[in-house]
Amino acid sequence: MVGNRILRIDNVRKTVNYLKKNGLAGTFYAAAERVQEEKRADYRYLLPDAGKLAGQRQETADYPYLFSIVTPAYETKEAHLREMIASVQAQSYSRWELLIMDASAGSAVERTVRQMIHETGDLRVRYSRLSENKGIAGNTNAGIALAGGDYIALLDHDDFITPDALYEMARAVHRGRQEGCAPALLYSDEDKYDEGAQTFVFPNKKKNFNLDLILSNNYICHFMAVEAGLMKRLKLREAYDGAQDYDLVLRVVDSLWTDGAAAPDQTRICHIPKVLYHWRSHRDSTALNTGSKTYAYEAGRRALADFCAGRELQVQVEHSLHLGFYRIVYEPDLLGARRDAGMTGGRILDGKGRIFAGGYDGEGRCLYEGLPARFTGGSTHLAVLRQDCAAVDIRCMRLRKELQPLYSEVTGLPYREKRLRVKAGREKKEIRIADVSGLACDEAGYRKLSMALGEAVRREGYLVVWDPEITIYI
Repeated sequence: MVGNRILRIDNVRKTVNYLKKNGLAGTFYAAAERVQEEKRADYRYLLPDAGKLAGQRQETADYPYLFSIVTPAYETKEAHLREMIASVQAQSYSRWELLIMDASAGSAVERTVRQMIHETGDLRVRYSRLSENKGIAGNTNAGIALAGGDYIALLDHDDFITPDALYEMARAVHRGRQEGCAPALLYSDEDKYDEGAQTFVFPNKKKNFNLDLILSNNYICHFMAVEAGLMKRLKLREAYDGAQDYDLVLRVVDSLWTDGAAAPDQTRICHIPKVLYHWRSHRDSTALNTGSKTYAYEAGRRALADFCAGRELQVQVEHSLHLGFYRIVYEPDLLGARRDAGMTGGRILDGKGRIFAGGYDGEGRCLYEGLPARFTGGSTHLAVLRQDCAAVDIRCMRLRKELQPLYSEVTGLPYREKRLRVKAGREKKEIRIADVSGLACDEAGYRKLSMALGEAVRREGYLVVWDPEITIYI
């Protein structure tokens, strides 16, 4: 009950802060969506049983990949530190080292770590006392420099991982190397651990790598591992403390652009669709109190702006209405600024103000279908973020000039555009979209043409970008 009370108090705090920033109407819809999300919540983390873990040990016994887990520590509570260390020692995959970089003023962290090493005899746990506190990035970099593994993973000092976390990562590395495409970056799903109630809550089931989504928010977050050579070259940048992981991910993505390529090599980014990381929720953690590190959101904005500048994109990077989520304003527009984007489109609302068409997945399903226009898609806010998808609706889209002949191939009609004044966020602006007045289709027909055009664009090597801020009504 204590944990639930803390969560309720934090929800009140969030509501007050949200009201100040977004006004009464925005807060009303956010609260209504939050209530619906919690009512639908039916999540239970199931610990792998002993038999399954034993099978994993046997399966990976000959794997040579060493994982270095780097954890910067600062005045960590003993219970949290012990649970973090124990979670690594419980791994079914045995080739790992845990490097704890201690910048504490006191000796409590050192005493606890050395006691656990003595108790378990596990020399894979390595302790280093830092001569000064250089912040999150600097302290982590000290561990990266000492890491001897093939991959380097990051673990916060008060969080913990599932016993199959490294097994899943090692298996993904092994599969990638067998296929001739060793991962540069691996990441997993995660959940939160309600410390008071001692329950796991709010699973974050992430998307496979999505360039435009990572340019909106660091949805990758935990659990993350990077190929060691790349990590040692990039390191973390102290100027982006608080958003150092986001900055790192963006620079990894940037490194995967080969000369002349329109887009990064996404095959080297591996998403493991399984919860492998437990993010502890307590009063001082960003898992519970997003206001506890407000400086981090500005650091994230600057990291994103730096990424765009490195790609020679003319942009303005803005904070969205939601902390930690960003909006890139391209000059002159997205298609004009980025040569990797082939088609962009928005969302289409019905007479009740609900999404019924717009972005589509590979199976032709509408993204966030039925969601009220004022809702954001829950705590991840995915429904209001730009993201790459399989197709966008042909009635609310634009093609870059060199791809416009594809429209004629799919529809049998010439590509023309019309100008509309549409809602874009809080404002209205004039946009150009395809003029489909010559098409005579029912809903199924429009969706079929949309999917065919999206497939043609992607076949040419371009991204299809859904922008939910562009809204039309039908």
